[in-house]
Amino acid sequence: MNVAGNSERPLLAVTMGDPAGIGPEVVLRALAAGELATDARLLVVGTRSILEDRARDLSLSMDLPPVVEAGECGEGDFGAFLYDVPGVDLVGLRSGVASAASGRAALAYIEQAVEWALTGDVDGLVTGPINKEALLLAGSVFPGHTELLAAHTGSRRATMMLVGGGLRVSLVTTHVAVRRLLGLLTTKRILQTIQVTDGALQTWFGIASPRIAVCALNPHAGDAGRFGTEDTTIVAPAVKQAKGKGIECVGPLPSDALFYYAAQGRYDAVVALYHDQGLIPVKLLAFDRAVNVTLGLPIIRTSVDHGTAYDIVGQGMASPSSLIEAIRLAAAFARRRGSAPRSAEARSTDQ
Repeated sequence: MNVAGNSERPLLAVTMGDPAGIGPEVVLRALAAGELATDARLLVVGTRSILEDRARDLSLSMDLPPVVEAGECGEGDFGAFLYDVPGVDLVGLRSGVASAASGRAALAYIEQAVEWALTGDVDGLVTGPINKEALLLAGSVFPGHTELLAAHTGSRRATMMLVGGGLRVSLVTTHVAVRRLLGLLTTKRILQTIQVTDGALQTWFGIASPRIAVCALNPHAGDAGRFGTEDTTIVAPAVKQAKGKGIECVGPLPSDALFYYAAQGRYDAVVALYHDQGLIPVKLLAFDRAVNVTLGLPIIRTSVDHGTAYDIVGQGMASPSSLIEAIRLAAAFARRRGSAPRSAEARSTDQ
């Protein structure tokens, strides 16, 4: 179902991200690249004054007609528009510095875009980079987009997947300290991640019979208990249960070899147990092109896979490649959504 009304060029809300970071710049650069005209119509959600300042400083185009609601976005030659979020307090904002002001603004952009996605006024959401320190200073309890979006959409099984370099990698845990890892890894949680990944591969990526591999926690998958028993007592039972539900799944496999074979196309997705285990191979293969996808939501959401890069703000060094890929992927999801079997979509969003 393409609720915003154009199956070939879906309407996507693109949040500007932290206004003190490189988000405004990469949005402008992505639009200026001219590569997205046939993919989607874009509704940038942010602050006009910030975009105008960045455009002037970097000699970038700022051709974004204003709208006051998503329904005003017509076709146009390119179809890029701007919603200037009202009531955003930028007092204390400094370019390249985390602050309560930048955190509050980033949250306001996300909240507006999520509202439109939930009501069907836009076909999907693409988010610019936010900063965890700025969110904390703004009083947010959420460490990142995934947790924030889960709360705003009432989703219990939001799962982060990274896409890039021929890999699709879902994470069982995300932004947590390594010392807390063992307390969070449970058979139930790993199984849920496998299920959400399987459903999303069918629904969003159009893979009828996905092949999923699950990473081991310990070196050599524990080496028969020599390096720990978690792989046999926690991970292996999740894989066995997934197989019992009809999911083509293997593991736990040592990640040092697993990612090589995944990059060669042996598996359609990898389930990694913790943040760096999954992100390192993706960023090695697609550092400036990787896309962050949130699975298990009732809405489409993709994002850049990079941070606010405060150290290079305004220097003309920020690449729009990740944002361009995120927009293309969200547009592809939106076009596919209408024809996805309900059973697969339910497995990825409702459970």
